[in-house]
Amino acid sequence: MSSQLHSADQLANDVAPINAAGVLKFAIPSLLGILLFLVPISTEESINIGMGMAADWLKATLGSTLPAIATGVLCLSALITLLVSLTQPRWAQHKAMQELFNVAPLWLVTRIIGAIFAVMTYFHIGPEFINSDFTGGVMLNDLAPVLVTFFFFAAILLPLLVDFGFMEFVGSLVRTPFRKIFGLPGRSAIDATASWMGSGTVGVLITTQQYEQGFYNCREAAAIATNFSIVSIAFALLVTTFTQINHLFIPFYLTVVVAGLVAAVIVPRLPPLSRKPNTYYEPVGCRIREENDSQQNLLRYSLGMAVARARTAPGAVKLIRTALFNVADILFGLLPIVIAIGTVALVLVEYTPIFDWLSLPMVPVLEWMGLPEADKAAPATLVGFADMFLPAVLAKDIDSELTRFVISCLSLTQLIYMSEIGALLLKSKIPLKFWELVVIFILRTVITLPIIVVMAHWLVG
Repeated sequence: MSSQLHSADQLANDVAPINAAGVLKFAIPSLLGILLFLVPISTEESINIGMGMAADWLKATLGSTLPAIATGVLCLSALITLLVSLTQPRWAQHKAMQELFNVAPLWLVTRIIGAIFAVMTYFHIGPEFINSDFTGGVMLNDLAPVLVTFFFFAAILLPLLVDFGFMEFVGSLVRTPFRKIFGLPGRSAIDATASWMGSGTVGVLITTQQYEQGFYNCREAAAIATNFSIVSIAFALLVTTFTQINHLFIPFYLTVVVAGLVAAVIVPRLPPLSRKPNTYYEPVGCRIREENDSQQNLLRYSLGMAVARARTAPGAVKLIRTALFNVADILFGLLPIVIAIGTVALVLVEYTPIFDWLSLPMVPVLEWMGLPEADKAAPATLVGFADMFLPAVLAKDIDSELTRFVISCLSLTQLIYMSEIGALLLKSKIPLKFWELVVIFILRTVITLPIIVVMAHWLVG
């Protein structure tokens, strides 16, 4: 079996003859993927991408029924998973059913907790700290509709971007600078671009699929997912508007990009990411080769790699089957984890002083950095670990524009948000533990905060 896999992978890595049919098979799906995921579209309200606009349309169409749909899905996920775990029925022996519902005890408990939280929030029963508008309400009424609609289209349309050669084309072109600067494959540039234009969760979804298909090793996948899954420009606009610094958007986003790139250079070279092994997902093995060891020029070689990938792309039936499985995995697997972890995190933020205590050492640090209202800003430097929008919520009432600018920038560069990115990473097959996410969050905070403060004093004054 391994020899068959190796020969198949070698075939995928060979540069294919460049002919019209091969180029079209690469170009047409890839162009559609680019248009849907990477091309920003300016509307009257914000900047979005094609896939995001489709998700917004579905969200508007389903409207107020989405929390009810999410609650039903969460309950169904918990019930089916519990049934499969206890009885192992014959229909659940199928590989797809096993992957969806035969899960470890921890994930079973998480699905049950997610369902309980959703029911309590939707029907407004039980303790207020669970179903309030600031905890369970945020997760079920605000975040769940976005995740359901966004991931529905992402799971269906993502193969256009990753399965028909575009990753190979770009990866071969930019391999050298990405290897030298970040120590990562060139194809990871697509993850970053998809995040900036669309959503950080899309970037993580791309990274996860590329890891499971053997195009990233363990170290690369962990580094890319925790350093390149930047929140989108659309969310950045939302944050600046909410904190009333939208007139500073250009210096704001410039600061985010500079600080984020510096962190992306440094953090993967530090533990725990630097200690991740250079091994590939075991069921697949290595399938990547971006080096140009032929006599062809770089552009022709990259095109040949893209055509070779397109030649081995799955057919329509397999694409549909994979898309349906991905949608089911998101609805039954990811959504319960996001609801469970996100609700607990928000309860800790809203109803306990834990983040106030943890942030006490930050007060003298912020004062030394010359930030006004350091005592109000300190908790906002850490609450982003729970949810990416919480720092903006805390910063909104700070009078100092300089401090609001710093907190808003920091909230976008920390990246590890347990209500979304963190939960998605823990659910994925990328071997990242919870404590490692905590360490990475702290490292990104320590590295990006001084850069943001220096640029804020320079750009904002």
